[in-house]
Amino acid sequence: MAFVGKKFPDLNVDAMNEMGDTFKLNVLEEAVNNKKKVVLFWYPKDFTFVCPTELHAFQAALAEFEKRNTIVIGASCDTPEVHFAWLNTAKDNGGIEGVTYPILADSNRNLASTLGILDITNETFNEETGIVTVEGDNVTYRATYIIDEDGIVQHESINNMPLGRNVGEYLRLVDALTHVQEKGEVCPANWEEGKDAMNANRDGVAQYLATHAN
Repeated sequence: MAFVGKKFPDLNVDAMNEMGDTFKLNVLEEAVNNKKKVVLFWYPKDFTFVCPTELHAFQAALAEFEKRNTIVIGASCDTPEVHFAWLNTAKDNGGIEGVTYPILADSNRNLASTLGILDITNETFNEETGIVTVEGDNVTYRATYIIDEDGIVQHESINNMPLGRNVGEYLRLVDALTHVQEKGEVCPANWEEGKDAMNANRDGVAQYLATHAN
């Protein structure tokens, strides 16, 4: 189920911060109550391989997101305790020490299940035992959401496990969304901050294509 154009699910989820505090975090409320955009990115597992590179990349860009009135939140299905252990593991030992944004600990998988981003295949039900079994790791794919100040999902994407994200693309998308909100124009292919956008009508696209050769 796609969530683009819909309200983000209104669910409270355990989260961990760099201080070792476990608290409840509601992504929808973070956006609406703070009047900020939210970039929520899911990764499969703590203490793995591609994952720490992504968490450090989002941390390195955190100031740029903050300039854009945007909150960054990480998420996986690990427990808060595992998150804290990883936060206390040095970068040169595969850890995420130095990451300061909150990380959801969706260990009951309530939010991940609602979003439909879990690695589950071939779910079967045994009528005799009443037991449901699945194939897959039951962890999340690399799903990413951009949520606006009204709690509406404006971007949703899902990468398979081996495919790391380009953090710069999410900065570009936040810029594009802000431009649409403030200028009322739409952003064409490969648009970046400072480039021409266009009016969403026949004349607008004709003028844009006439003045921007491929």
